[in-house]
Amino acid sequence: MRLVIGSDHAGWSLKQAVVDHVRGLGHDVVDVGSHDDKPVDFPDIARDVARKVTSGEAARGIMVCGTGVGASIAANKMKGIRAAVCHDVHSAHQSVEHDDVNVMCIGAQIVGPWLAKDLITSFLAAEFSTDPDFRRRVDKLHAMDEEG
Repeated sequence: MRLVIGSDHAGWSLKQAVVDHVRGLGHDVVDVGSHDDKPVDFPDIARDVARKVTSGEAARGIMVCGTGVGASIAANKMKGIRAAVCHDVHSAHQSVEHDDVNVMCIGAQIVGPWLAKDLITSFLAAEFSTDPDFRRRVDKLHAMDEEG
């Protein structure tokens, strides 16, 4: 799978461990920054992550900021994105299985490399359920996306 990964300066310290882990799982990575600890605005990186997902250049995205919250808010502003903050393994896989989440956001100030690796492994192994209830609900999310 091809993934896009981005971080702001608060997530930069965790991002390389994330990139290394994703590559270690056999996936391709598109890294949209940041590339150092100099201040950068998370909405700019979230936009870059989202555009790679919505264009089809990447199947899913991972965004790392301080808490994951700002990244999630910013990514969800982009049409076609369903982003979720995931700081536990259950949410990491269930967000994909039930809600077809395509961008996972994690907080470098909340989780360390060990937990981040477990979250990512769970997120990437998950597939959207074929259950009609979940499909119907995600169809409603698509409709809301179209309404604006």
